Amino acid sequence: METQRQKKIGGVIQKDIADVLQRAATDGGLRGTLISVSKVLVTTDLSIAKVYVSIFPTKDAQELLKGMKSNQPLIKHELAQRTKNQLRRMPELMFFLDDSLEYIDGIEKSLKGKDNPIDNPDLLEKRKKA
Repeated sequence: METQRQKKIGGVIQKDIADVLQRAATDGGLRGTLISVSKVLVTTDLSIAKVYVSIFPTKDAQELLKGMKSNQPLIKHELAQRTKNQLRRMPELMFFLDDSLEYIDGIEKSLKGKDNPIDNPDLLEKRKKA
């Protein structure tokens, strides 16, 4: 259960880090890339912030995530400059790829495909685990 303080700090970081990452991507020459921060979870001692990032198009996602992890000190510094009046200490940033949109898309494709268990109930026997 997250405390109000954790939620507030997560919200502040989420808003500002989305700006920082999108500006870095456009300055780096990635004009057609959309970077959004879907969730920021802060630990109870406020020392670590887990940043979940969605990147579209997904073909460059792993490369961009690797770049974010390698430039973490620079991103943290830029974020600290933006939030210096709101946060006393900036938590360490850990970046993770948020693949929930791909997961939802996979579910929709399987429901629309030929192996739809709703349309063909006989397929449920094949999907049961032994």
